[in-house]
Amino acid sequence: MTYIVNEKCIKCKLMDCVEVCPVDCFYEGKNMLVIKPDECIDCGVCEPECPIDAIEPDTNQDADKWLEINKKYSEIWPNISEKKEPPADNEKFKNEENKFKKYFKENL
Repeated sequence: MTYIVNEKCIKCKLMDCVEVCPVDCFYEGKNMLVIKPDECIDCGVCEPECPIDAIEPDTNQDADKWLEINKKYSEIWPNISEKKEPPADNEKFKNEENKFKKYFKENL
């Protein structure tokens, strides 16, 4: 098992999770974070730190898509080990649905 970041992070990008990760397995894209599954030690300390429930175990239903996205983009995006400020308008996106289709950016 590993943890993954799901669509709830898009356009919110709150970084409380980054501060607590003991192995620095978070990677930063333009409008979301991902976890590198091969680096995650499955400790779970990041999951309760996310105030919008954007982090979940890869064993949850429908997590397969997000596992693949986390794998792919953690190989491309830069590693992040320190918390940064979230986007100024993040509050208005917290409860929005279908954010991947609307807002996801590859940064390529």
